[in-house]
Amino acid sequence: MAALKMALDPTRVGREAEKLEGDLHQKIVGQDSAIRQITGIYQTYVAGMCTPGRPIGSLLFLGPTGSGKTRTVEAVAESLTGDARAVIKIDCAEFQHSHEIAKLIGSPPGYLGHRETHPLLSQEVLDQHHTPSVKISFVLFDEIEKASDALWNLLLGILDKATLTLGDNRKVDFSRALIFMTSNLGAAEMSAIMRPSLGFTSPKDEQAPLDGKTADRVSRAGVDAARRKFTPEFMNRIDRTVVFNSLGAAELRQIVDLELKAVQERIVRATGPNSFQIMVNDSVRDFLLKEGTDPRYGARHLKRAVDRSLVQPLSNLIATGQVQGGDQVSVEFDSDRSRLVFLKEFSEPAPALEAAAGQSAAA
Repeated sequence: MAALKMALDPTRVGREAEKLEGDLHQKIVGQDSAIRQITGIYQTYVAGMCTPGRPIGSLLFLGPTGSGKTRTVEAVAESLTGDARAVIKIDCAEFQHSHEIAKLIGSPPGYLGHRETHPLLSQEVLDQHHTPSVKISFVLFDEIEKASDALWNLLLGILDKATLTLGDNRKVDFSRALIFMTSNLGAAEMSAIMRPSLGFTSPKDEQAPLDGKTADRVSRAGVDAARRKFTPEFMNRIDRTVVFNSLGAAELRQIVDLELKAVQERIVRATGPNSFQIMVNDSVRDFLLKEGTDPRYGARHLKRAVDRSLVQPLSNLIATGQVQGGDQVSVEFDSDRSRLVFLKEFSEPAPALEAAAGQSAAA
């Protein structure tokens, strides 16, 4: 009797990885490749198939500033633990000299100030954001290209053996850690390749996605820049190298909507459950996109535009009591003065108008 065979689908992911992927797509715009890579590593971890004695995964994020590299790490932590601040962030610009490594691992016994030195990467720090259901540490080495060779050598041991030895010879276990590294290496070369396809001159310009050949050129430019900077030993220990895309007008529009949603959430946190609602039309979105569009800063410049043109005026309205819980505030664009105006909407005649009408009737 011939054995029956059933085709299997190795591209399917489990519910936990599928949920993570869905959450990341809601938070991150235009970086599908990064989301797929992270989801794949998380699926391997959930299935218990991670390489023993190594971190859960290590990823090098390359790409221009403002493309969402750091935000992606925060989104992963937020999706899994509920807190975007559960990321242990190491700013590598602070470790450009070899002696500064003592801030990470602590001073050896016998050195002046040994007992007063608290290492930034102790086991307690690594485990502080673990939850009953998710015992994963998220460690971000930001702008890794700015670090000294001493930090890169330190990372070799972490990436290869999931172990860090502190100054007092205590061991730190990184086997439950996701290691992220970000870098702007190759950003200029990548922007030069994409410039014919991406533009920032008008918020109404729809940018077509990069074709496969151009996308490959962009990816190679980033990876080649990293290989020129880092040693082969370092690059070979990184599980995934992900090149982030520059954001075009279509992606920035989506980010505007995410930022507006975040502003409404900040209003709720500031004023309580009985908060006021803001209503924003397309002309306001176009204004924010125009103010926040800059190829050098990407979405980061857009965030500043939202803070400057929307969050600060709303803060003034809250502080002066001009808006209260239950109000509806309409935000419109005044084209004559090229600025946003804020209007409180009333379902009934405004108090001032009612008073004026009463005085008129009495006369």
